[in-house]
Amino acid sequence: MTEQTTEGGLVLPQYRREHDDVDPPYDYPDYKSTALRHPSRPLVLIPDMLTEVTGPLLGDEIVGELDHDLTRQHAGEPIGQRIIVHGRVLDSDGRAIPNTLVEIWQANSTGRYNHVVDQHPAPLDPNFTGVGRCMTDNDGYYRFITIRPGAYPWGNHYNAWRPAHIHFSLFGRAFTQRLVTQMYFPGDPLFEFDPIFNSVADPRGREAMISSFDLDNTIEQWALAFKWDIVLRGRDAVAFEEPHA
Repeated sequence: MTEQTTEGGLVLPQYRREHDDVDPPYDYPDYKSTALRHPSRPLVLIPDMLTEVTGPLLGDEIVGELDHDLTRQHAGEPIGQRIIVHGRVLDSDGRAIPNTLVEIWQANSTGRYNHVVDQHPAPLDPNFTGVGRCMTDNDGYYRFITIRPGAYPWGNHYNAWRPAHIHFSLFGRAFTQRLVTQMYFPGDPLFEFDPIFNSVADPRGREAMISSFDLDNTIEQWALAFKWDIVLRGRDAVAFEEPHA
């Protein structure tokens, strides 16, 4: 991300693709559906201008009391292994990004999304929708309580299965400044077979998408914890699915 300052002192953020070995290519043949949706012409930079950064701001008033806890959003408890997913949102210098809206969505413990398009022959869980949101605090910290998602088949190639993962969406100063990525779990045997994970050429970039088991924040007899810091830019940045350009 770069910044442009107007004569009146207003900072206008602008996004650019920084590291082609970290951000996945728009067209990645092993991930077949990219052939149907990747840009066919050179991208045109459309920076955020006054209208975008002075419009309605995203704030904690849109976050409900239980939005961060996906295990308490229904009448009963969901089926599966309860987990805590937490970490910090940081810039390339390790500085916290406070007051940022973080959203997640995921499959349930059987590997099925609560969505009409998902017809994977696995049971839906009436007590698990798989969607959550929270705001980072002054230290850039976020925390979710959820269920560990299952792997699922996705038809990209023969016997194709996605590693267990959670989708993350982060917003900056405005809705137009949205970044999307995925968080994975350590030690997954499906990593080497997954073209989405391997579309990130840099091994450090792939490692940055994998959470770490966190015994210190695991709650005895209740939930395992996984820590995942999200670095927004620089060589240690997490790979994002749709970099702004």
